[in-house]
Amino acid sequence: MAVAAFVWGAAGAASAQPAKVPVEAFFQNPAFTAARLSPSGKHVAATFRAKTGRIALVVMDTANLADAKVVGGFSDADVWRFEWVNDGRLVFSMADMLASQAEVRFGTGMFAVDRDGGDFRQLTEVDYGVGRRVGGREFLHLATRLHSVTRAQDSDDVFVLVPEFADDTSSNRLLNRDLLSYSIARLNTRTRALARVNRPGRTWQWVVDAKDVPRAAVTSDKGKAATHYLDPATGQWQQLNEFDAFRGNSFAPVAVTPDGSFYVSAATREGTEGLFRFDLAKRTIDPEAIVSVPKYDFRGQFIMDSKRLLGLRYTTDAESTVWFDPKLKELQAKVDAQLKATVNRLDVPTRPEAPFVLVHAYSDVEPGRYMLYHTETGELTPLGAVQPTVDPKQMAHRELVRYKARDGLEIPAWLTVPHGAKGRKLPMVVLVHGGPWIAAQTWRWDADSQFLASRGYAVLEPQFRGTLGLGFNHFKASWKQWGLAMQDDIADGARWAIAQGIADPQKVCIAGASYGGYSTLMGLVRDPDLYKCGVSWAAVTDIELMHTVNWSDFSEVYKTYGMPVLVGDPKEDTAQLEATSPIKQAAKIRKPLLLAHGGTDRRVPITHGIQFRDAVQKTNPDVEWIEYTDEGHGWALIKNRVDFWTRVEKFLARHIGAQ
Repeated sequence: MAVAAFVWGAAGAASAQPAKVPVEAFFQNPAFTAARLSPSGKHVAATFRAKTGRIALVVMDTANLADAKVVGGFSDADVWRFEWVNDGRLVFSMADMLASQAEVRFGTGMFAVDRDGGDFRQLTEVDYGVGRRVGGREFLHLATRLHSVTRAQDSDDVFVLVPEFADDTSSNRLLNRDLLSYSIARLNTRTRALARVNRPGRTWQWVVDAKDVPRAAVTSDKGKAATHYLDPATGQWQQLNEFDAFRGNSFAPVAVTPDGSFYVSAATREGTEGLFRFDLAKRTIDPEAIVSVPKYDFRGQFIMDSKRLLGLRYTTDAESTVWFDPKLKELQAKVDAQLKATVNRLDVPTRPEAPFVLVHAYSDVEPGRYMLYHTETGELTPLGAVQPTVDPKQMAHRELVRYKARDGLEIPAWLTVPHGAKGRKLPMVVLVHGGPWIAAQTWRWDADSQFLASRGYAVLEPQFRGTLGLGFNHFKASWKQWGLAMQDDIADGARWAIAQGIADPQKVCIAGASYGGYSTLMGLVRDPDLYKCGVSWAAVTDIELMHTVNWSDFSEVYKTYGMPVLVGDPKEDTAQLEATSPIKQAAKIRKPLLLAHGGTDRRVPITHGIQFRDAVQKTNPDVEWIEYTDEGHGWALIKNRVDFWTRVEKFLARHIGAQ
């Protein structure tokens, strides 16, 4: 009863807030992280922050939410990802949301438990560098992770991805530099019995069909990748294609549906990726796409049970769901009619025995809420809010805009204007995402941009060339363009905002982390008249160091085959890489600069930050340096997130002061 009361209370906790939302409200850990319906719909599992401050796993009957039971929880860790194995059993992993990277003592692990809390089993190692046996069986390596659950409801099995390393040194338990592949295996969550699947090579991606057979796989070795299909007639793997693992531009497996059809993502005539059926008899892709969206690659998955396709969920600038089942299509319309301002993701039972579906509602101003919807009465019952300290009424809306880069390439960007502002000649922060080759950002709540908007700044987030999901040409245009055309895209976005009257030309600052931090520094080098200041954290400062620093989780494969294509060859492109490395151009940076780095950063080791700090301070007296000694590639601790953004607020106020 106490658990249910806590969960419901969280949903309504965002009531009256002060006019200026405190920085702490934006950067809390989530109070309610996820919910899942059981296959029958009779039960719902959820993860929420308990009174201990840790995230626990609770199970409730959908017909009686007050009868709640905590079935998973730790005193020194949080329950993280979880799934229903069947209607009576769950599998889950853990994380430590209260620890910095330096303090993390264990991996995510994998555990299983019955919905009543019984038959708890540890399935993998947890402690770094420790291999143990229990009941005659050795625990799986701590880097083992869940792939999917089986569709057969009489099974206690799950599919797991088992790592293979180049050697078995203890360092591999900390870094994945020598990770060679992931095999797939079927794991019994009660007996820990493991059935390995024959693989076609060094595999990285797997597709399991509706009959619980691993049917397709992608291998990658020495920069070459290939798609393979397991022929049901012969039981042998067939190679369907081969392509450059880093250049892409081929087809990749998406799903094998209950009728045995094989679907892949492949290039359309418009240059984006669509969803196609692959004709296995002819070994060709059908000429017409099943799904093709202008200006976006297909990113999504089928929703299906063991017998039929129910729908398709995909993402463009926002998430959408197309239901093939007429009843589910009607159900989505009813929910959307009640919740008009949010994306409403439905989690439907695969073999319904109860009149409930789960609704996850979120938007650009709403971090997320979970509710149960009664399909017969139309009643919505709240379960919990992701960030109860955030009041959507005080948040700023996020708008997708498009502008042309100087070479004519169209660049989409997200624009957030302060709540209640008229959007004319505002101080503006150009916020550059990391990666740089990550999926395009979507219409949802974002703590960084919302915080900046709450302090009076317009925020522009360019989806510059190289941002994934926007077509192959958009991706290819980024090759060897660090600090060059990629940088121009960002500057062109700032100038577009000035020309539109959105930004005050005298009050524009550039900011970002990781690649975004690198771009911040290069922006101050290349466009000193455009940006009045910069905020750079966890930044790459020297491209040469990306190749030479050993204490980094960049794989040798990426350094050997990826970076020469995408970033630049350290031998052939020496002059270009020197011209586009901020540390080599540090003397050109004269604008105020806020730098921050984590002492245990494994992606961009702190030597990047220290060497650049020392170089830029020789000619720039207005440099502020922050070192969080226990943090990694970003700020895991709430206190550090609050401290950092409090410093950012003061820094921006001094140099481009919000109106």
